[in-house]
Amino acid sequence: MLQFATTMRLLGILVTLFSITMLPPALIGWIYGEASMWVFLRAFGILLGIGLLIWAPFFWSRGELQVRDGFVVVVMFWLVLGLFGALPLYLDPILHISVTDAVFESMSGLTTTGSTVIVGLDTLPRAILWYRQQLQWLGGMGIIVLAVAILPLLGIGGMQLFRAEMPGPLKDNKLAPRIAETARNLWFVYVGLTVACALAYWAAGMEIFDAVTHSFSTVAIGGFSTYDASIGHFDSAAIEAVAVLFMLLGGMNFALHFLFVRRASFAPYRRDEEVRLYLALLGTGAVIAVAYLLYSGVTGSVPEALRQGVFHAVSIGTTTGYATTEFYLWPGFLPLLLVFLSFVGGCSASTGGGMKVIRVLMLGKQGLREIQRLIHPHAHIAVKVNEKVMSHRVVEAVWGFMAAYIFVFAVMVLLLMASGLDQVTSFSAVAATLNNLGPGLGEVGPNYAGINDFSKWVLTLSMLLGRLEIFTVLVLLSPAFWRR
Repeated sequence: MLQFATTMRLLGILVTLFSITMLPPALIGWIYGEASMWVFLRAFGILLGIGLLIWAPFFWSRGELQVRDGFVVVVMFWLVLGLFGALPLYLDPILHISVTDAVFESMSGLTTTGSTVIVGLDTLPRAILWYRQQLQWLGGMGIIVLAVAILPLLGIGGMQLFRAEMPGPLKDNKLAPRIAETARNLWFVYVGLTVACALAYWAAGMEIFDAVTHSFSTVAIGGFSTYDASIGHFDSAAIEAVAVLFMLLGGMNFALHFLFVRRASFAPYRRDEEVRLYLALLGTGAVIAVAYLLYSGVTGSVPEALRQGVFHAVSIGTTTGYATTEFYLWPGFLPLLLVFLSFVGGCSASTGGGMKVIRVLMLGKQGLREIQRLIHPHAHIAVKVNEKVMSHRVVEAVWGFMAAYIFVFAVMVLLLMASGLDQVTSFSAVAATLNNLGPGLGEVGPNYAGINDFSKWVLTLSMLLGRLEIFTVLVLLSPAFWRR
């Protein structure tokens, strides 16, 4: 039975916590003397009041969360934050955007998708630019995981929130006996990578504001930028090299980063099959991109082909979505190949999107097993990852996820086409949002401002489904979920 009082109490606490995130952009607005400061202070007051109103009637509840409660809290929280996160964007007269656009931009930030409907970023107040980047940073590791890490009162039942929030089929693996300690370890690595990335950007030539804000979206695998031209604005090979390095790190399993720090050894990376496949896929994509750019004559030299091919293969393949040029206008199959690369995405327990490398790895091993069974019909062949036998439940879950993914993808593409978008735009827009990638092809190559409102709401749902890996949302639609 759903613990309604406990669930609402936690939701109130989390909304109250989220209201505090309005203060940093307000501070940025005060530092630079921008009127947007008052917009964020108004948003802070409104969200704080709403959070307290939700929490107050249920402050006495101390019930223990069950599995279903975790799913409800996580989905409700992301829906509520997607709406409330749009508040300062809608209230600021400088942007002058609709509710639809504000919610789309907010959900895109929180889910680290990076699709945008805002143009003219170069002239916007820094408070708004900071806020967009901050949304991605908070959404990257998951605000609920942060709450589990810092609030002892969420320690009871925290595993249910953690399981519902974290991506991947192996999400029950923990770095420490207590789930709060596991969450703290992950955030320790996340913050450490962010600081290192900001310092590296600064050393490569960015101003401190740009260095910090781009570190937010790089480590979060988000792709938002403070400029319309994205990373291409800087036209710097050094900055692009920093971005490639930290995009690669952000797309890896954060547990491996923690083990690397604790053991001071690269062995955890070398021994992990998922990381090896992850690097192999991105490396293959980069080689193909470089070769085709040279073959098609898009770039005039080998160094330029290397620079553009490697950067975009890593950016799109990790589902970050940064760009240094209009890659969606490249000839031939290359833009579509990069979009297909995003279907694989990052590793499990990373900030990357997509279906996750671990699932692709397991699907490949299952395919090889079926071939071996044709040769040896009576053989018992186990599916192993890192020399560990995967249980039938995990194997079945991978197939179930693939079926749900294909079904949701097909339905959303058809809905977008029914709204009037062409095939290329519809396919790439759903791929870009369901994989939390950001940029697409066709009409949504430059941005998403020109598509109709119905399509924007469909894609907003697509972002949420992609961030919570489909089942976390679909389980709430099951009648069995609501039975006692």
